[in-house]
Amino acid sequence: MLRSTRTGLTLALISAATFGTSGALGKPLLDAGWSPAAAVAARVSIGALLLLLPAVYALRGQWHTLRTGWRSIVLFGLLAVAVAQGAFFQAVQYIPVGVAMLLEYLGIILVVGWLWLRHGERLRPLTLLGAALAAAGLVFVLNVFGALQLDLVGVLWGLLAATGLAGYFVISADETTGVPPLAIGTGGLAVGAVMLASAGTLGLIPWEWSTTDVALAGVAVPYWVDVLALGLFAAALAYGAGVAATRRLGSKLGSFIGLTEVLFSILFAWLLLGQLPAPIQALGGLLILAGVVAVKLDERPRLPAAHPEPLHDATV
Repeated sequence: MLRSTRTGLTLALISAATFGTSGALGKPLLDAGWSPAAAVAARVSIGALLLLLPAVYALRGQWHTLRTGWRSIVLFGLLAVAVAQGAFFQAVQYIPVGVAMLLEYLGIILVVGWLWLRHGERLRPLTLLGAALAAAGLVFVLNVFGALQLDLVGVLWGLLAATGLAGYFVISADETTGVPPLAIGTGGLAVGAVMLASAGTLGLIPWEWSTTDVALAGVAVPYWVDVLALGLFAAALAYGAGVAATRRLGSKLGSFIGLTEVLFSILFAWLLLGQLPAPIQALGGLLILAGVVAVKLDERPRLPAAHPEPLHDATV
């Protein structure tokens, strides 16, 4: 059990770090004329292709799990990929990036609320303390202080992204279908890519891309280098490691550790875009880490079921 938890923590941090590259790697594409939907679709399509062979290997002898688990894969693609990513990038068209990210991470509160309502996991003092510390830290890290006039449309997109983020952690933690984590991540990325591409093709969302070179770490590189890096790090590694981590840690702890993505985002923005973090953001980082520690200390041991029964109803 201890070994599984340590592995889960390591995978969760790898996932958070690679998710944290999305902003620094995605912004040069947006600056070069890519629409958010096209950039996200390219990212998740490449991620699905890179994970395809490992997912097929993981499914050896377990192909039967897809008969009942396909619903979870489709829901993952809809919520964790298309909604979470698409809604976030739509939100930043109307409100500051920091505010949009803060709204998206309200999804963690939705996870805790879901566990309370669906599974009876009542909020205990250390979890409440951890949530408060993490929320305060997130506000400091995103540095959203000051007078802000928010566009209601942007706020609604941000809240929709929060729903997608909550779905990511809840679906990732579900072991009842028996589908390997890599298969969930790979199938979800493919489903999300199809949904985004379909919406763009039908004209429901802006769909533009460019072959212009992009500026990365102060150097002009071909657009495809940036797209491949985005697909490898911010999709294949991020989703693959993230689902495997949440399967080991549970949705609550996994979602709180996911907050470290904000810290990694700032680090990569500094390294690749030259955006230096402010001292108040360092304070926020310490508060987030303190919140994660508090939630971990409050975590009940997860008792594995002897013979888990597959669910025919993929209710999340």
